[in-house]
Amino acid sequence: MRTAVYNSAIPAAILIPANRALRCPFSRVARLFLLALPLFVVPARAVDWNAPEQELARKVVTVTGPGVIALTIENRSSLGRRDNEIIQNGLRVALGNLGIRFAKSEQAAATVTVSLSENSNSYVWVAEIRQSAGETSVVMVAAPRPGSSVPARDSVPMTLRKVSLYSQSDPILDVAVLEENATPTHIAVLDAGKVSFYRLQGGKWQSEQSMSINHSRPWPRDMRGKIVLDRDRVIQVYLPGVSCNSTAASPLNLNCRESDDPWPLVPVSFNTPNVFPSANSIPTLSVPLMKSFFAPTRDFFTGAVTPPIGKFSSVPKFYSAAAIPRERYVLWLFAAADAQVHMIDGVSDQAARLGWGSDLTSVRTQCGAGWQVLATSSADRGDSVRAYEFPDRDPLAVSAAVDFSGPITALWTEAKGDSAIAVARNQETGDYEASRLEVACSR
Repeated sequence: MRTAVYNSAIPAAILIPANRALRCPFSRVARLFLLALPLFVVPARAVDWNAPEQELARKVVTVTGPGVIALTIENRSSLGRRDNEIIQNGLRVALGNLGIRFAKSEQAAATVTVSLSENSNSYVWVAEIRQSAGETSVVMVAAPRPGSSVPARDSVPMTLRKVSLYSQSDPILDVAVLEENATPTHIAVLDAGKVSFYRLQGGKWQSEQSMSINHSRPWPRDMRGKIVLDRDRVIQVYLPGVSCNSTAASPLNLNCRESDDPWPLVPVSFNTPNVFPSANSIPTLSVPLMKSFFAPTRDFFTGAVTPPIGKFSSVPKFYSAAAIPRERYVLWLFAAADAQVHMIDGVSDQAARLGWGSDLTSVRTQCGAGWQVLATSSADRGDSVRAYEFPDRDPLAVSAAVDFSGPITALWTEAKGDSAIAVARNQETGDYEASRLEVACSR
């Protein structure tokens, strides 16, 4: 995983610091009662709302800029009076720290109305921003429900499964599953020097064929590559400044040439009607076969895309991309080199710091809304991947995180579109380990 994009993760719930817990006025008797309460009962775990307060404040100021606003906060959720007051005070402090001053609507440059609402999974805070020019914008954040009695394994609607495929000492750039029954039985493994084919025999991978990759220019230090299977199952290989095509007949031959052709960002299967319709998805949704140009001497895409995304023929430089089709457009997510995730719908480019790593991709499944985004995050002991859905512009976690034994170096959607290949370097052995990630609907 490329460290330039790492952001600190936002903690979901921690204990309230003392100065936050005493925002509401209490009588002397009430304070004495609270001091004595731990002698009789175990105190319930309190919640620090600081993270969503700060996030919503940043999103509001991104729209308004520093200045004078009229702020109204309405509680439409099941939050109690105390939490409501804490959140209101916290939002005002967070906004004030970002250069916002408060006044009546007739004296303000913008009017901001915050609604504290909720759904079955989380609290949802929505800010409607009306500016003097008549423009209206909406930003929102989601905050997990604290202190739920539901076990963690039942708190997410999906399960992200990791299935080990293959490991080797040389860096693995990508793996393509060519044949499978209950499990993969025939794979192609891409590294910097070759494409190797393996067949599963007696429970072990046996080498079947290896094809060298010819290139005249030196590879960049942070090497990346991708295997693409077209509709005729012909193998295409994309490497920095090089592209290769295999022959269709066996034994296969690989023809490589120097090329700056754009790399495909989604599999061909995304461009076909949804063969896995779900109760909440539209069966005919599909994704254009988007491509982007890869910087031959670096480890990112230049940002030039084809075909254009609405009015955008280029996006910020990015490491990886994911697509979420809507009824009338496709929402594209780009893990950009500026350490933000850019959400582009053809009309607007909304950037956010989501605490993700530099690798993300999307899959089309039978679960939930039918499309999920798989995104990485970093930890001291290794990286992890979690599945998300996007009801609007804010990610909603729909699976628990799957941990890896080291940094993730590649994450690509497979040809069939409903799973992904993740490659990580094991911190203990130094080997590169390729796994398949599958989304399963929880029952």
